[in-house]
Amino acid sequence: MRHALLRWLPQIALVALLALLLGWLGNNVLENMRERGIRAGFDFLLDPAGFEIGEGLLDYDASQPLWRAFITGTLNTLRVALPAMVLATLLGILIGLGRLAEHPVPRKLCGTLIETLRNIPLLLQLLMCYFALTGLLPEASAAISPLPGALLSKSGLFLPAWGCTPDCAWDLPVAEGFGISGGWSLSPEFLAVLIALSLYSAVFIAEIVRGGILSVARGQIDSAQAIGLSRLQVLHYIVFPLALRAIVPALTNQYLNLIKNSSLAVAVGYPELVSVANTSLNQSGRAFECIVIVMAVYLSLSLITALLMNQYNARVALRGSR
Repeated sequence: MRHALLRWLPQIALVALLALLLGWLGNNVLENMRERGIRAGFDFLLDPAGFEIGEGLLDYDASQPLWRAFITGTLNTLRVALPAMVLATLLGILIGLGRLAEHPVPRKLCGTLIETLRNIPLLLQLLMCYFALTGLLPEASAAISPLPGALLSKSGLFLPAWGCTPDCAWDLPVAEGFGISGGWSLSPEFLAVLIALSLYSAVFIAEIVRGGILSVARGQIDSAQAIGLSRLQVLHYIVFPLALRAIVPALTNQYLNLIKNSSLAVAVGYPELVSVANTSLNQSGRAFECIVIVMAVYLSLSLITALLMNQYNARVALRGSR
C-alpha cells in the first residue's frame, strides 16, 4: 500500500500543480479582460441561446439557455464519433486482412484504397462526401431504396423506426410530394461526416491491424495449423489475441484522432460542438469562454477514451502473457 502511494504521489502532485497553473492563468486573463471593460465569466451560459440547432438527441429550442445548446452540440459530436469508431474498426479489420490476402486482387485493391485515402486530407474527403450526397442523389420525390424499408435522397437517409404511439408498430418512411415523412432520418451532413471519418480512420486502422498480425510469431501459426485448426480458427484463437497487444495502443491514438477530427464537421454545417460554439461566440461575444468550453469538452472526451482503452489494453496484455 505504501509503495503504491509513493508511486502515485508524484503524479498527483504534478496534476495538482498543472491545475493551479491553469487556474492562475485563467484568473489573470479574466481580470485583464474586466479591467479593459470586456465582459468576462461564464454567466452567459444562463442566457437564452437565441438560435436553433437543426438536429440533435435533446429536445432543444432557441429559448433555452446556452448551456443546453453546448450539451446538444457535445451529444451531436458523440452521435457521429461513436458510430464512426465502430465502422472504422470493422472496415479497418477487413481492409487489413485484405492486405494480407494471398490472392493479389484483394491485396492490391486494399493497398490502393489505403494509399489513396490516407494521402488525401480529411477535410477534402468530407467535402467530397457531402457534395456527392447532395449533388448526385435524387430529390426526395424520387428517392431510391438501398435496403428494404429505407429511402435515400438529397434529404438524407430515412430508416424504419419502431414506435409505440399510438400503437406499437414499425414506422416506415414514405415519399410524399416533395419530401419524405415517417421513419428515422439521418441528415446528409451527418452521413457525410460519418462516411468521411469512418473511411479516413479505417485505412490507418487497417495498417495497424496488418502490423499487429505480422508481429505474431510464425511458429505460433504453424503450431495451430499442425493440430488441425482451420484458418478462421487460427485467426480467432491464436492470431488476434496475440496481435491485440500490438494493435490496441496504436488503435487508441486513432480513436483520439477520430474524436478530434469530428470538429471538421463544421465545414458541412453539421451542428456539433464547434459549430454550436461558433454560433454562441457570435451571439454573446464571449470568445475566450467559448474556446475554453470547447477545449475542456474535447480534453474530457479524449481522457475518457484513453482511460477506457488503457483499461482494455491492460486486460489484453494480461491475457496474452498467460
